[in-house]
Order: sequence, then C-alpha cells, then structure tokens
Amino acid sequence: MSKLTFYDVAMGAPLHQRNSAVNPWKSRLALNFKAIPHETNWVTLPDITKVRKGLGIPPCRKFADGTDFYTLPILIDPTTSHKIGDSFDIAVYVNKQYPNSGGDLFPPQPLDYTYDPGAAILVPLSELQQNEYPQYARFNANVDAVFSMHTILMVGGMPFDPETADEAKKEFIRRAGVSSWDDFAIGDEQRKQTLVSFEKALGDLARLFTNDGPFILEKLSYADIIVGGWLRMANRTLPAEEWEQLKGWHGGVFGKLHDALEVYATVN
Repeated sequence: MSKLTFYDVAMGAPLHQRNSAVNPWKSRLALNFKAIPHETNWVTLPDITKVRKGLGIPPCRKFADGTDFYTLPILIDPTTSHKIGDSFDIAVYVNKQYPNSGGDLFPPQPLDYTYDPGAAILVPLSELQQNEYPQYARFNANVDAVFSMHTILMVGGMPFDPETADEAKKEFIRRAGVSSWDDFAIGDEQRKQTLVSFEKALGDLARLFTNDGPFILEKLSYADIIVGGWLRMANRTLPAEEWEQLKGWHGGVFGKLHDALEVYATVN
C-alpha cells in the first residue's frame, strides 16, 4: 500500500505534541486504527483555504451567513487518486477501500444518543449530508454538538504558534462572528458554571459505555474515535486541573477512553 497524504492543522512547535484540531484527530485515530500508512502535511490555520482550493477540494459545510467553510482534514490516496475533505468521509473511505487492514470502523450498533443544545453553538455550521452509516453520522453530529456547546472552555488554551498566532486568532474571530479575541474570555464564575453544565451534558453520552469503558462496544469503533477526537482537543487545550476533572467524570469513562486510544495517537 502506497503512503497516503494526510493534512492536519499546524499549531505551535513541536507540531506532533501540539496538534489540537478535533476533526483531524478523528481521522488520525481512524487511520492508525486501520493501519493505513500515511504522512502528514501540516497547514497553518490562515493557509487552509488556499491549500484546500489549490487541491481542488470544495468545502463541505457553510457558515451561518452562507459563506464557504474551508477546513481540514484532507486525505489523498495516490493509489486511487481520491481526495477526501471530511473526517467522517475519510473514515468511510478507508474502511471500504482497505477492509482487510486494521479493524472494522463501523460495526453495527444502535448508538442511541441525542443532544439538543438549546442555544446557538459558538461557530454554527450547516449540517453535513451523510448517506453512509447513518447511525454513526447522527452520533457524530450529536457528539459534535455537546462538545461544541462547551468549547468556550478550550479556546483560550489553543496552542498557537507565536509566529502565526495573530493571524490564527483573526480566523477564529471571523469564524465565530465576534469582534475580538477578548470576546472568548470568560470569568471564573462563568467558567465554573460552564464546567458544571459540561459534566451534566456528558451524562447521557457516558451511559453508552455500559461496561465502564473503555469502549462503547467490547471493541473499538468509529463511535469511540468520534468522542476520542474531542478528548484529544480537550487534553491539549483545557487547563490541567480541568482536564483531570473531565477524565474523572461519570465513573472515569472518558479518561479510560482517552488512555485506551493513546496507542492510535501516533503522529506520522
């Protein structure tokens, strides 16, 4: 199998210890679980639109105002010439294209989990249209919603490269539709309240881990990787004390999952 090329978001150096974008993490964990040889091309946040357009990959989502949302990850398979620009689509592709490599990402399971945010998400985006593995697609959307509603806890800890931090922050400001980086700041009391909300909101998700983890089923599936991608982001961006709290919530199922996925977190 020829090496595939994987595009991830470059943060500060060392890149392999500071990558924190959730959707690239979903794809990286999936690629490593499937034992797919690949190499990483690192792209700074301000350059993502240019790189994606240059590769001829259209955006798969839009901002609330209807403008195109150019993002990563991207996967290019030189054997088939396929270019895939969405984390869920990447998982579907490698599972079908390389069924005999690694494990099955999409074993049948009900995944009965929904989350209604009840308020606007920090960066609202159009819904993705997914026809493959619909139960996993719905699960992905609901997990994204519960974590996205609480990303205000993580934004301040993004490990930006000092050389590109100003540009990267401008991109975050544009995406969120706020006026300045200070709009992401929250005080101590609001932070405590948001942590309480976060723990409560994760309760129904935690109950899927009926055997107290580390996985929803006895074996790893893409459902675990969806959650695991968000946990990787939280690990890189939350203050250490809050990360330890999250790991211990609901019987420690999220800490167990994060630790169990460590073997698939290698950066190539």
